[in-house]
Amino acid sequence: MANRMVLADQVFTGISRQHLGCLASELAGPWQAAVEGRRHQTRGGARKRAAGGGARHQLVFVDRLVATLIHLRHDLPHSLLALLFGVDRSTVTRAIAEVRGLLAERGCAVPDRPGLRLRTLADVFAYAQTEGVELRLDATEVQVRRPLAGRGGRRSFVSGKKKQNTMKATVVADRQGRTLWTDALRPGRMHDTTAARNEGIGVCFQHFPDVEVLLDDGYLGLRRDHPGQAITPPRKPNKIALPHVHAAREEARHRHSSKRITVEHALADHKRWKQLTRWTHRRDALPDTYRAIAGLVSDRTANT
Repeated sequence: MANRMVLADQVFTGISRQHLGCLASELAGPWQAAVEGRRHQTRGGARKRAAGGGARHQLVFVDRLVATLIHLRHDLPHSLLALLFGVDRSTVTRAIAEVRGLLAERGCAVPDRPGLRLRTLADVFAYAQTEGVELRLDATEVQVRRPLAGRGGRRSFVSGKKKQNTMKATVVADRQGRTLWTDALRPGRMHDTTAARNEGIGVCFQHFPDVEVLLDDGYLGLRRDHPGQAITPPRKPNKIALPHVHAAREEARHRHSSKRITVEHALADHKRWKQLTRWTHRRDALPDTYRAIAGLVSDRTANT
């Protein structure tokens, strides 16, 4: 185990041995429970020999975790990881799929609240109202492979902004740029406001009236429906307005941008992970990958 932690320190930049040890302790139980659940379903009943009997795993859990972290950070091929750990490629593929799902279910860490994690948008709004936190929300897009010709919904991934096939993630951060939540990704053609509404942000605004969220000009619909809570930059005045009106508007936009820029920093932290610069794998695996990375990033930023 110590050797694998040294490997993680040297290859997987950003994950310390202490953090890796905490992840292993946190996820080992759920992983073992999932393994036993599959075995129970395959057997059709309780196990017939004592725990610990039978064949051993070729890849112990700590190795599975390290392989998944290296894959998320550097997008190394499964075949190369299999050679590194001395197992078959299918073993690495299965291990990454299992651990990635566990990492995605963790949610995001809460600053100065060890053990507390935010998993839904309602959790974020409840935390913000309790702690008096002003939120920042924005969307980012990850380029994905173009769906095959003739397949239904092919155009839904074409982003009007990027002019590429993308999937869109909505991210919430606080004033220090710490990631608090990310949604299940949507096709890139969907508007930013529609994606946020599909996650239930309207209901959250109604149940948590004291929460304010800073947004960009792409969320004018939320500003119209939830004035005083969804805050966007001031609109451009009429051309015939006096010069001091235009100057006041520019100053207000600058103040708003200076506050909202922290969510852009949070998005930049996510994009430092190579898998999110351009997704070349199956599209149905990207949501779990993004949420897993966002949770790992939040672990680091929650302590800063």
